[in-house]
Amino acid sequence: MFITLEGTEGVGKSSNLAFIQNWLINRGKQLVVTREPGGTPFAEEIRQLLLAPRQEQVSDDAELLLMFAARAQHVAQKIRPALQNGFVVLSDRFVDASYAYQGGGRGISMQRLDALSQWTLQGFLPDLTFLLDMAPADALERAKKRGDLDRFEQEQQAFFERVRNVYLQRAKADPKRIMVINAAQTLEQVQQDIAHVLEQRVPK
Repeated sequence: MFITLEGTEGVGKSSNLAFIQNWLINRGKQLVVTREPGGTPFAEEIRQLLLAPRQEQVSDDAELLLMFAARAQHVAQKIRPALQNGFVVLSDRFVDASYAYQGGGRGISMQRLDALSQWTLQGFLPDLTFLLDMAPADALERAKKRGDLDRFEQEQQAFFERVRNVYLQRAKADPKRIMVINAAQTLEQVQQDIAHVLEQRVPK
């Protein structure tokens, strides 16, 4: 089973990824935990290129292509082999993030994203996606408290409003896969909601 966690900056992905990881391990699941961009040595090098703040303006197309280059490597070298060997794979972000950030945030056409997704993934999607959702203004306040901001975290609130809107559109279009979790609740409430979904969806 392939499970992913999505959301804008500051919604609590790290805490809830750890919660899902522990939930699965406590039920005897063999688990691979990974992230995007990244997940393999080569893809992690691409992650550093993508996230580092820099003076040079990174073109939207270059950013998008690097995201999918890292993803193609990630799927080929880590995700598919783990699934084929009977592991549950848990990833911090996957292709929904490209639709939200490069499509919604940057304004790249969804047709271009569809074409790249079809080329690199050929219909391969997570079995279950948790979308941690809350107002971007509140989420950004949380993110700022963590310290130094990466290149994406330095974007303006309007950027994250567009990101959130696309995430919610994708959830509405694929409600069986994408479970929207209200991340503005207390952490305990959020994790109760996540556990409820896991109980229903993860095979015993």
